[in-house]
Amino acid sequence: MKLQQLKYLLAIVDNGLNITAAADRLYTSQPGVSKQLKLLEEELGLQLFTRKGKSLGGITSAGEQVIARARLIMQEVDNIRSLASDYYDEEEGTLSIATTHTQARYVLPDIIAEFRKRYPGVSLNLHQGTSEQIADMVNANEIDFAIATGSKALFDDLLLVPSYHWDRKIIVPADHALTKIDRKITLNDLAEYPLVTYVFSFGGQSSLKRAFAEQGLEPDVVFTARDADVIKTYVRMGLGVGIVASMADDCDDRNDLAAVDGVGLFPRSTTWIGFRRDAVMRRYMLDFVKLFAPHITADQLEQTRHARSQQEIDELFADAELPTRGGCGDGITVAA
Repeated sequence: MKLQQLKYLLAIVDNGLNITAAADRLYTSQPGVSKQLKLLEEELGLQLFTRKGKSLGGITSAGEQVIARARLIMQEVDNIRSLASDYYDEEEGTLSIATTHTQARYVLPDIIAEFRKRYPGVSLNLHQGTSEQIADMVNANEIDFAIATGSKALFDDLLLVPSYHWDRKIIVPADHALTKIDRKITLNDLAEYPLVTYVFSFGGQSSLKRAFAEQGLEPDVVFTARDADVIKTYVRMGLGVGIVASMADDCDDRNDLAAVDGVGLFPRSTTWIGFRRDAVMRRYMLDFVKLFAPHITADQLEQTRHARSQQEIDELFADAELPTRGGCGDGITVAA
């Protein structure tokens, strides 16, 4: 038995047992309504209406009871829809986000500030960690959204929405020799100095390590950390040249540090925001996605909300022109 069959049954009754009128009210065909009525009667093993030729003549006693219960069922369906709508529109609740230090420190503050203005009744829980730690939180069902870069293989249970691109910045003391080169710096230039970078950057299949290797270079990595602020601390100590995400280039560092553009030296990275396939998305959750990735259109957001596979989302954003996030003085570049 299907809700559609009960809906058709009540439409027939409410339109004076006129199947054609019921079909018009339902914006469907008369044969379609007749077929569903026949299937319902066959499943129940009951005759709900008396017949006069091809027309309905009246309601049987069994039909009266079925119709009464069908009305109760459809009323509860409306109540459930109303409940779901109220739940969706509620402006109180919790939102748990897991992300990396760079996102939490340099990208999310302005977004969260705006979100708090819109939804002061929503409690925010922000968890920081490595990609592996974020994946563990996802597996433990502790978060609503995960925000990270790459590492897609760790997040098979999530739908990942591409949000923005970013490149690298080379962080050095303000008077460093790299700031005096009057051309775009190269990997050969970087290979002459000890390097300080993210711990994941030079392990396994790191795109940074691969970039050096493709030019026959061996980088001298003397220190790694997961925190861009820690990397800057050791650059200040003179330990080496820092390589960080472009977003970590903070204007507050300009007193003693300089940032050299690293666009093109390493492959461009893409940050995504992910959520579970079975997630019940409330309005404030969708608004958070829109704040984090404002290039997403209303139609794309709706399709994303109802996507059942990563392939659907990949196809949806296959031709999307994502913005690129920079650091101090760069802002966000939106493709024309």
